[in-house]
Amino acid sequence: MTTIGIFGANGRMGRALVTVAKEQQLQLTAATVRSGSELVGLDAGELAGCGKIGLTLSATAAAAVQQAEVWVDFTMPEPMLAQLALCVAERKAMVIGVTGLTDAQYQLIQQASTQIPIVWAPNMSVGVNLLLHLAQTAARVMGNTADIEIIEAHHRFKKDSPSGTAMAIGASIARTLGRNLNEVAVYGREGMIGERPQQTIGFATVRGGDIIGDHTALFADLGERLEITHKASSRNTFAQGALRAALWLQNKQPGLYTMQQVLGLPKLD
Repeated sequence: MTTIGIFGANGRMGRALVTVAKEQQLQLTAATVRSGSELVGLDAGELAGCGKIGLTLSATAAAAVQQAEVWVDFTMPEPMLAQLALCVAERKAMVIGVTGLTDAQYQLIQQASTQIPIVWAPNMSVGVNLLLHLAQTAARVMGNTADIEIIEAHHRFKKDSPSGTAMAIGASIARTLGRNLNEVAVYGREGMIGERPQQTIGFATVRGGDIIGDHTALFADLGERLEITHKASSRNTFAQGALRAALWLQNKQPGLYTMQQVLGLPKLD
């Protein structure tokens, strides 16, 4: 069985990954926190709230990275890039769920994928990846007449906006319609802005409480509207998808893979 490691095992997603790995009886062989953390040495399962699993948290370093074949990273862009460099040096596969990346940071992932196999996705859930396909179908049928808006909601602690998933939905729709998202995206409206240009794709962001993640692709035409919505009620759904990707990566050649490939879905347009 593939051995799995978790970077940032103390984070919200890190704890969910530990819990799901235990539930699925996966071979979790390493879990790290930042160097110097007072959490080093604690049992990863106890920290996650799922009981002792006999795996102590270690500091992120090359010695720790050697303890697993595939590493899962839901941390932040800067630490993720440092951890990516460690995985490249040790020739370890990675599943990356970090969002809010700049173009330059994403290019570093692309470069690393020439040396190790990587699954990167803005959202690891099955439902969201199906939503991407449904949104493209709706765009082909309604996109030339309907107004398109992406609405997303997350918890108060989320740092990037719009969410990586919302951006992925918008980019998928824009590609289908032959539009450049950088040119047609609208991220906020205020004051006397005039009529809405039909070619634009709007983004609305909500932040509050403990919302795990809600996303809606809205196609609003005159006389009717279509809303395609996904709501996550537990972080475990993302953890399940990420661990599924980790197992799928076993024996894969270097390359940058998508959750569409992991789930066996047709390639997006």
